[in-house]
Amino acid sequence: MASEHRFTINLQPEPEGGYTVRVPAFPEIVSYGLTLEESMANAREAIELMIEDYREDGRDIPADVPTRIEQLTVAA
Repeated sequence: MASEHRFTINLQPEPEGGYTVRVPAFPEIVSYGLTLEESMANAREAIELMIEDYREDGRDIPADVPTRIEQLTVAA
C-alpha cells in the first residue's frame, strides 16, 4: 500500500493568465495551467510521475520543502 506525502507547491500567476507551478521538493518540476484547478491537477500528475521515477531509480522520496513568503521594500 502506498503511503501519502504532502508537498508544498508554488503557484506563480502569469501576466498572460494561468499559473506556473514549481515544487520545492522536486526542483526539476516546472508545470503550467490555465486555471487554478488545471494547475493543481498538472502539479499532482508531475509529482506522481517524479515519485514513480524516484522509486524506479531506488531513490528516497524527498521530504517537503516548506516555503515562506515575505515582502521586502527597497528604494528604486
